[in-house]
Amino acid sequence: MHTAWAYCHVPNGSAADMTARVEAQVERFAPGFGNRIIARHVMSPAGLERRNPNLIGGDINGGEATLWQLVFRPAVRLDPYATPIRNVFLCSSSTPPGGGVHGMCGYHAARAALRRCF
Repeated sequence: MHTAWAYCHVPNGSAADMTARVEAQVERFAPGFGNRIIARHVMSPAGLERRNPNLIGGDINGGEATLWQLVFRPAVRLDPYATPIRNVFLCSSSTPPGGGVHGMCGYHAARAALRRCF
């Protein structure tokens, strides 16, 4: 068994359930996918915000997806992963390159930690 995780973008405040559309898109490229689903957990944008108040409106990007925010999130500084607290680093979607680039925020935070600590 494996876990699949998917999301799609919807207008702010949307209550639309996009589960069938997302699964149909996967099915399009992986025929038989739908027949192999044994369980699913679906969260709406409001549900995401209830679970984590930082995800305002369900926004997993931690803010605007602008060129400025791509480079200078969460604040303008040379090392966006480091904090003023020694040995504490940020690796969330609120750091470059932002949400949707899974794993890269943590990768860059780890490299920043190695640079600072060793």
